[in-house]
Amino acid sequence: MDNYGIRPLDNYIFEADWQQLYTLTEHWLSDLYFYRDDLRFLHHLIDNYFKWLTKAENINKVVALETSLLVLDKQGVGLIQQVKKHLDHLSGLIDDPFKYDSHTFRQEHQQLENDLSSFVKDFRVHRKSVFEITEFLMDADEVKSHLLK
Repeated sequence: MDNYGIRPLDNYIFEADWQQLYTLTEHWLSDLYFYRDDLRFLHHLIDNYFKWLTKAENINKVVALETSLLVLDKQGVGLIQQVKKHLDHLSGLIDDPFKYDSHTFRQEHQQLENDLSSFVKDFRVHRKSVFEITEFLMDADEVKSHLLK
């Protein structure tokens, strides 16, 4: 299991106070907004090159990539909603430490971190694919001819 946050201890989630977990979770939310914006850029990049394509194999590659980005978009939106809800719960715990079962909540926090880590890994793979296919398409004769006009 890879850890998304920087944990000073292996058991950080189970030893940190609520305020520390709240701060960590705020960073997650900020990162998710960044990834959401970066996904918009990737869609825009694909759209700009897609319109010049004429070869079926290139169109199929781009359509498959765009479809996988849409799935990633949906995952990102779901994670943003989960993190916001988690922040609300953490806020409640800061105000009333006995509001939720501490151990269960910390396990949920750990699972959310794992989900975020998985999302980031998928995002990086897709981002790399977009840049690779964009580079390939920029070098392709069919796109070059349109860009040089």
